Amino acid sequence: MKIIVSAGGTGGHLYPALALVEYIKTQDQDAEFLFVGTTDRLESQVVPQLGYEYRGLAVKGLVGNPIQKLKNAFIFIKSLKKSKQILKEFQPDIVIGFGGYPSASIVMAASQLKIPTMIHEQNSIIGLTNKVLIKKVNKIVCCYEKAYNEFPSDKTVLLGNPRASVVAHQKLKDIHDLYQIPPHRQTVVIVMGSLGSSSVNRVMKEALRQMQYDDYDVIYVTGKNYYDEMKNELGDLQDSIHLVSYIDDMPSLISSCDIIVSRAGATTLAEITALGAASIIIPSPYVVKNHQEYNAMELVNAKAARMILEKDLSAERFVKEVRELLKDQALLQSFKAHACQLGKPHACEDIYQEILKTLERK
Repeated sequence: MKIIVSAGGTGGHLYPALALVEYIKTQDQDAEFLFVGTTDRLESQVVPQLGYEYRGLAVKGLVGNPIQKLKNAFIFIKSLKKSKQILKEFQPDIVIGFGGYPSASIVMAASQLKIPTMIHEQNSIIGLTNKVLIKKVNKIVCCYEKAYNEFPSDKTVLLGNPRASVVAHQKLKDIHDLYQIPPHRQTVVIVMGSLGSSSVNRVMKEALRQMQYDDYDVIYVTGKNYYDEMKNELGDLQDSIHLVSYIDDMPSLISSCDIIVSRAGATTLAEITALGAASIIIPSPYVVKNHQEYNAMELVNAKAARMILEKDLSAERFVKEVRELLKDQALLQSFKAHACQLGKPHACEDIYQEILKTLERK
């Protein structure tokens, strides 16, 4: 089987794509892959380093003033021609787009050449690229009910994020061992993405001073740019607060903490639900179409999490929410159980089977 995968711009698009490719390799050792993305974004560096064949398209998002949008539209049309050249050279059996504007070029070109196509939508709000491609593709895979209900029912399946499969089958460590925390103490992990959040950090400076650490520890991921500032501010609380700039094994912390406090990125929530963690979600308001709030609402409506909008976040509110959850074990366990019910730990397996079905109908 020969597969072209396109995932552009951000890790939220790229890492689910990589997870699916890694799984397919375990099922079909003869499978060949070609990644198509931008010439200058994350995927153009990460994918070649992993040893995959890679082709870059000089495309830009349809953003900016009207003149810039018009220029980018002409660039897109030019990228369609290059995409068709790539398709004719590689001769894929299927083209799978994971979002981001490079996906539009290669998936649309494949559709025009009658090559089977599939797109994957990680968020509850459909991204612009996938909206453009809805009528062009053979199959749509999504992760949330909201998106599922907006896609055409005859070609859409709700199978989840491939990252869920990775963490569900990963060998994980215990947070108590990782941070030398006594096993009887509860743990709260606070992480606002790899870069951290200056606005949330400002609130947390006060919140972490108000919290009572008689029976729990906090692991606070500051973000690399804010570590020194937070260390200077909270260093005197270091017996119960473990300040770190970055975490490279987030699934282990999610699986073994009592509460995870996080943003509502698609990959993060896929991991939280696959691992059955109780969460307090502070969605980022700085994302396209406020999609993180809608992602978070899927968990809140399923009684798997609590949500605090950043505009409503205060030290007092945060401390109250954490304390209530830690003190109510029945509620905590209920959140974890409901998160598990939302999880899609077999996402890779299910998407792979859907690929095979799509090719059978070719």
